[in-house]
Amino acid sequence: MSVVIVTGSGGLVGAETVRQFSRAGHTVAGVDNDLRAYFFGPDASTKWAAERLAEECPGYRHHDADIRDLDALDRIFGEYAGDIAAVVHTAAQPSHDWAAKEPFTDFSVNATGTLNLLETVRLRAPEAVFIFTSTNKVYGDTPNRLPLVELETRWEVDPSHPYAAHGIDETMSIDQTKHSLFGASKVAADVLVQEYGRYFGMKTAVFRGGCLTGPGHSGAELHGFLAYLMRCAMTGQQYRIFGYKGKQVRDNIHAADLVRCFLEVARAPRAGAVYNIGGGRHSNCSMQEAITLCGEIAGKPMDTVYLDDNRIGDHIWWISDTRRFQSDYPGWRYQYDVRGILEEIHAGLQTRI
Repeated sequence: MSVVIVTGSGGLVGAETVRQFSRAGHTVAGVDNDLRAYFFGPDASTKWAAERLAEECPGYRHHDADIRDLDALDRIFGEYAGDIAAVVHTAAQPSHDWAAKEPFTDFSVNATGTLNLLETVRLRAPEAVFIFTSTNKVYGDTPNRLPLVELETRWEVDPSHPYAAHGIDETMSIDQTKHSLFGASKVAADVLVQEYGRYFGMKTAVFRGGCLTGPGHSGAELHGFLAYLMRCAMTGQQYRIFGYKGKQVRDNIHAADLVRCFLEVARAPRAGAVYNIGGGRHSNCSMQEAITLCGEIAGKPMDTVYLDDNRIGDHIWWISDTRRFQSDYPGWRYQYDVRGILEEIHAGLQTRI
């Protein structure tokens, strides 16, 4: 029996990880206690996704446990001792704004929870592959110092800049920058995962994601950009645009495309690998462009309001350079672009709202 343990298994990326690894023949154990409902309210609850997994994935085993509970993790890992092939860690507190409200909770989930998992894996399953969903927020606001050009619907990096062709690569510094408290807790986790790979020789991979999205997202205002945007487009709820003239650019990767990256790593792991991952030049949009697309797909213009103040830690322009990953795993390809992602989100929301 080959077991894959997935934390945050009810979330967007976690649920997709369960599905794809289950289809690949693994027994999958999920760890999730629906903290998203605590973070963002009942609309963000992931219980519906966890219940659906039990129906879709034969042999899926769900554990209602908190990654901050070291004893609970030890019991779960002990249950599968000797059979654990990989751990995919997607559980997190994912919001800048929320982290500032409860810094201790944010750090305990993102940093201490990650350390708990790493140490449990080191002691219980040292040969297992450890895959971690980090974030591009580990770079803080350094991307906002890039030379930007204002276009009609978006900001773009100056065409003469080295990042213009392919986006931002992994050599950008994570130091001397404003991260937000969320970004700081994810930096701690990111570096811990690297260190367990380099110091202990564990097979670890860090994915510094742009906007991770798809129809499995329970979109809320503080988390789930495209899902929440489409929800507002469909329900007529007013959407608030925070600063940068609504021209801030995000690259967007479908959870299915991201999890196929995880499958590649699980098959051919490395120690201490770090990858920027996102939609890249293939799949990106500005806020204005996303609002237009959502209106087209939903069949009605959106109700929006513009606020001058941007969110602390927000990037004005972010596009991931994914060439390092594509060089290490040349068989991987994108299957979705922004329109395809939004059309799937729209179809998924039609069954839930």
